[in-house]
Order: sequence, then structure tokens, then C-alpha cells
Amino acid sequence: MVMEQECQVEEGQLQESQLQEGETYDDMTENQMEMSFLSKSSNEALARMAVAAFITPLNPTIEDLIDVKTAVTEAVTNAIIHGYSETEGTVYLNAWIEQGILSVEVIDEGVGIEDIDKAMEPLYTSKPELERSGMGFSFMSAFMDELVVESTFGAGTRIRMRKIIGIVNRNTEND
Repeated sequence: MVMEQECQVEEGQLQESQLQEGETYDDMTENQMEMSFLSKSSNEALARMAVAAFITPLNPTIEDLIDVKTAVTEAVTNAIIHGYSETEGTVYLNAWIEQGILSVEVIDEGVGIEDIDKAMEPLYTSKPELERSGMGFSFMSAFMDELVVESTFGAGTRIRMRKIIGIVNRNTEND
């Protein structure tokens, strides 16, 4: 299942306070990071903090930080709890910034999702015995501007999320 909303940013939409003296628009909006870690719950905080630190040059709002940290935590938790439920594996976290848009991928090579449509339903959990809320995908969708979930049952899952960061008048449709 693919859930998408297009993110587009025009040059000049970045807040003026974001550019340092001598810095160009492209300097601020082009960056990438890659990391991997074991599927241990203690690494959820590592992922969350790494992405939060990564977006600081864009001067995110507190709301942006909370949204991104929550979405990344949910995606990583899904990889750990659901992807590698019976084994330990590697979680891959990739993030990049292009023109003020943050893109994040969380990838596991675990069991995959048998029915993505069902998994995306609010309150659905494949692990009720662990008292999971079943709201992970709902939170990711609510807190990010775009969510794409790709999975092959028995081979793993890739979650892609995008969010416009540090933008004035994000919702130009209401103007």
C-alpha cells in the first residue's frame, strides 16, 4: 500500500534565519546520513536522536522535532518488534534533505508484512500479547507529510517518510 502526499518547496521558502552568512540555499538543503544498528529496543532512542540532530540545520520548530522523532521511533519500533520478533537483525536508517524536505527510510530484513492494508488500519496489531496499541502507522501518517510502506512477506519492510521542515506557510492551499 502506498500513501503519498507531494512535498514541494520553492527556493526562498526557507526561513531567512536558517541561512548563515555566506551560505547558499543549496548548502542548507542538501545532506544525507546512513546508519545501521541491531534490532534492540535501546536503539530506538539512538535513531530518534540521530534524525533530530540531523535536521537541526533547517531550524525546525518544536512541533517538527516532535513529529519527526515520533514517526522515526514508530518506524524503528515496528522493525524491532514486528520485523525481528523472533531473532536479532539489523535495522537500516537513511535520511536525506533536499530543498528543505526531510526524507527518512527505515528498513529491516525481517519477516515482512503479510497484509499491508490490514497493518495500516488504526488499532490493528499483530502482537496483541505485547499490549501494542496498533497506532504506529497512523502516527507516522499523521506526523509526516508522506508515508510509503513497501514489504515482502518473509523478506522485510521499507518505510519511507517525508516532511517539509522549517518552512513558512507550509499549507499554501489555504492562502
